[in-house]
Formats: sequence, C-alpha cells, structure tokens
Amino acid sequence: MTDYVKEYQNKRNACGKPFTEFVEFIKQYNKESATVMDLGCGQWRDTLFIARKGHSVTAIDTAKTGISQMVDDAKNEGLKVEGIVTDIVDYIPEIQFDVIVIDRVLHMLPSDQQRNVILEKYAKVVNETGFILIADTPQNKNLIPGFFRKNRSRGKLLKIKTALFLLKINALNE
Repeated sequence: MTDYVKEYQNKRNACGKPFTEFVEFIKQYNKESATVMDLGCGQWRDTLFIARKGHSVTAIDTAKTGISQMVDDAKNEGLKVEGIVTDIVDYIPEIQFDVIVIDRVLHMLPSDQQRNVILEKYAKVVNETGFILIADTPQNKNLIPGFFRKNRSRGKLLKIKTALFLLKINALNE
C-alpha cells in the first residue's frame, strides 16, 4: 500500500472532505450510537465526521501518523474513536458493526483476488441490518457490484454513483 506518512506530516486533512453521499447517508441514518468501522481511514476524513454524529468509530490504517493525528483530534473533541495501526488485510474484527466505510482503499490492494477477500471478510462483520459504504476508483466499478451480485446473501446494492456504492446487508432477505 502507498505510504501516506510524509503527506500526512506535511498537511493536516490531506485527503479532503468526506464524499457528499457519505455525509448524506450518515445524516439520514436513524440508528443512534451506531458502531462504525472505517477501513483505511487515513487522517480522519470520514471518521471524525461520523463520530461527531454520536457514533462510535473503530478506524484502521497502516499510517501511524494519520492515526495519531486523528486520535488526538478525537480526544480534543471528546469523540468515541479508536484508532488502530494495522493493515486491513491482517486485522481481525472482534465485533460486528452497524456500518463499514471503505473509502478509496480497495484500489490500493495488489489484485482483484485480494479485493474480493477484503469484501468477503468485512461483509461478514456487518450486522444483518447494517450497511457498507464504499468509494473507490473507476477501475473497480465492476468488481464491487459484481462481488455483491455473486454473493447475494452478503447484501444488496442500494445506490451506485460512478465508483461510489451504498450497500445494505441482507436486504434481499427482507
């Protein structure tokens, strides 16, 4: 994976603001105090916005600098954020989550096989009424919906916009 440490050291909030679709989803999400996992969180782009809405966020990234900055900012604001420095490939979640955010991370993995492994792994830790929010590069615009069409029990695509996907887990069983 790309090393963002220098970028994070040179600029706070290097990745910019959350996607409008993520912001709108979280604003309209009606569950209080949800458990959210942000995979490849970087410095804080999605994590702090989500935590500011009253949710508890577990944020995973390989960039120690980004995690450290994010955790400091979360502590200063009194937000419920746990930052974990590890690779999403190696991390083993201990609980299920209401929402999982995968924001521009999948394209950084070396192969479609590994992207599918990550989708499989994290789709299993979203609770049965949960959601996965995915934004990625156009190179994966077929792979991501293809995974969920092939693995229908893992979820249903709610919305696709370019390479941004909102998925409801187990929605096909409702």
